[in-house]
Amino acid sequence: MSMTIPWIVMVLYFILVMGFGSMFGRYTKSTADFFFGGRRFAWWLIAMSILATGVGSHSFVKYSAKAFQHGFSSTMTYMNDWFFMPFFMFGWLPLIYYSRVSSVPEYFQRRFNYKARFLATVALFFYMIGYISIGFLTIGKALQPMLPDLLSIFGLQISLIGDTGLMNIIIFVAVITGIYITYGGQTAVIFTDLLQGFILIFAGLLVLFLGFSYLGGFANFWHHLPEHFKLPLAHFNQPGGFNFVGIFWQDGIAGSIGFLFMNQGLIMRFLATRSVEDGKKAAAFNVLVILPISAIVVSGAGWIGHAIYQGQGILPGIPAGIIPPTLDVDEIFTITARIVATPIVFGFIMAAVTAALMSTVDTLINATAAIFINDIWLPAERVLIRRSKGSRLQKDDRYYLKVARWASIVITTVGVLGVLAFKNFATLYEAHGFFHSTLTPPLIVAIFLGIFWRRFTDQAVIWTFLGGATLMIVGATWPEIFITPFAQGSAMSGGKYIYISAMYNIVVCVGVGVIVSLFTKPKTDEELEGLTIWTVERARWRFKGGKPNDRPGEKVKLKYKIDDSGEFARFAKEDMEKMALDEGDLVYLCDSRAWLGGLKSVHSKAGKPHNEPGVVYITPEMEESALFTKKTRVVAEKEL
Repeated sequence: MSMTIPWIVMVLYFILVMGFGSMFGRYTKSTADFFFGGRRFAWWLIAMSILATGVGSHSFVKYSAKAFQHGFSSTMTYMNDWFFMPFFMFGWLPLIYYSRVSSVPEYFQRRFNYKARFLATVALFFYMIGYISIGFLTIGKALQPMLPDLLSIFGLQISLIGDTGLMNIIIFVAVITGIYITYGGQTAVIFTDLLQGFILIFAGLLVLFLGFSYLGGFANFWHHLPEHFKLPLAHFNQPGGFNFVGIFWQDGIAGSIGFLFMNQGLIMRFLATRSVEDGKKAAAFNVLVILPISAIVVSGAGWIGHAIYQGQGILPGIPAGIIPPTLDVDEIFTITARIVATPIVFGFIMAAVTAALMSTVDTLINATAAIFINDIWLPAERVLIRRSKGSRLQKDDRYYLKVARWASIVITTVGVLGVLAFKNFATLYEAHGFFHSTLTPPLIVAIFLGIFWRRFTDQAVIWTFLGGATLMIVGATWPEIFITPFAQGSAMSGGKYIYISAMYNIVVCVGVGVIVSLFTKPKTDEELEGLTIWTVERARWRFKGGKPNDRPGEKVKLKYKIDDSGEFARFAKEDMEKMALDEGDLVYLCDSRAWLGGLKSVHSKAGKPHNEPGVVYITPEMEESALFTKKTRVVAEKEL
């Protein structure tokens, strides 16, 4: 296969994505836009953006590898979020949205104290950087088999073999990825991921169906899979490299809670929705529709690859040795796609994998920059202000936006360097598993107990981080003594417990947190108001500025006019009656073109009514923020 055509397709795709992201980057005018997209987007746009984030670059590579090795049981690792989704939808999401926190560590300061915020910041920063590094490592492994052909076309002599070649590829991809995320921020990420979300689903299914055709039909595919490949779940505690109990604790507990509750990138997606209700819709659609489809999309190449491997030299048109027995399983996605697709289609598919990288890493870089600004830079500035005896640092939002963009560049660089910590694992799946098992337990335990247990104390959260981490290190040092009793018969892999260690780590962190809480004084109900699931309604009252108006209303289509004298949106009395809107209620105004998904919109309070039906008066600042023009027709509705 000539590699010229695939690379032309990939380059064109890169140009398309970067242009798409840059186009929407012009809507980024503040840090609120850069990190949260102005909290304006419709649920369906966020749902598709979550798809492109969840189906990351590591997903195609690592799940295809496990599908090639173990069959349909590879999908079980993708079907765990349903278990914790209700806790997220009705607990964590309303709390962080209504309390207007900008990051997970900020919640820790409000729920506990600044010491807890500091520890959460350190832990979360390492978590996010590790995720970025794994994303870069994945795309490097995906592209490594095909880049030598490209360089040979141009006669370039750049090493792409071994670790040096892998790092060269990663650096190149990091530069491209960093360009549009550094410029565009969250708005660019959301709209770029909307495009890429559709492409990812299509490309993954395309490989699967092209594979059926290459094998001569579904019957041949099914026939050349071993019987144990057709089972939906792995064996309970064997083999050590992939078993049900280990994967459940690593992915089903540590991974799912980590992804839903502490992944700043995902949280920022939900905080970009126009309301909590839209966030709940996006979450429900994701777990009920997107995740089942995604489980098939990311594993299909591995199933097809194994059927080709079993049928080579037997089925007509499939020569022996087309898939060598000594292959690196992390390359099976690329190898399978190259076998079953034409050059143009192969280029498109590999562009989709690159899209997956960009969709995951752009989110993580943007999220880590948010942590840096909100939990490191701004607190440091406040300390400087106090030490300068009350003098104020005059910084406008454009200054912090510039800092955020520089932070994105630095974080991208650190993410590339972090690849060195993961590149020596046998497979990407094991690297990711070890990462989840060792970095998430203290944070997920602290978050979960903080949300759902009022008795969890300030002292307990500190000991959960420090004492829990100490016991985790002890367990990792002497696994035969401390982790084996928790292993439920599962074996080690490569001299250590890759997956089941998550169970031990979670248990010791929970144990430390519970014991210390029982011997220390908890905060009062007044101090915890709006910070736990038991007082989420009070958080809603604060967000609304008073008792929420839950009377059902309807949307109203209006013209807008500028009112220089006021500060709120003003409606006619009869339009307010249609919306069931009272003076002082929160209201959402957006461009009437629903396909924009809330890109051109603004939040406000309802001001004093006027007597001009069909017209809403808004301030010049609202017009600028919403990106309205004189021709814009506005849809207004009450925020619930």
